[in-house]
Amino acid sequence: MAKTLSFGIMHLGIGFGVTYAMTGSLTVSGAVAFVEPVVNTVAHHFFDKYWERREQQHAVASGAGPALAPFTAPVPASVTA
Repeated sequence: MAKTLSFGIMHLGIGFGVTYAMTGSLTVSGAVAFVEPVVNTVAHHFFDKYWERREQQHAVASGAGPALAPFTAPVPASVTA
């Protein structure tokens, strides 16, 4: 989680720095630094849906059938309490 958080902070800093270097505006740079990751996150959600559908179609076309979800054993209530 620390790696993900530090990458996110780095991503914001790079977005801010590049935009500031191009525009010289703190307002525009701040807006881009926060709006771009939000748009990117939404786009990633739809890309994942597309990719999943593409993999399923490829599996069916190759005769492999749909991929099975990995088995996970149920966790006893005594472990989660």
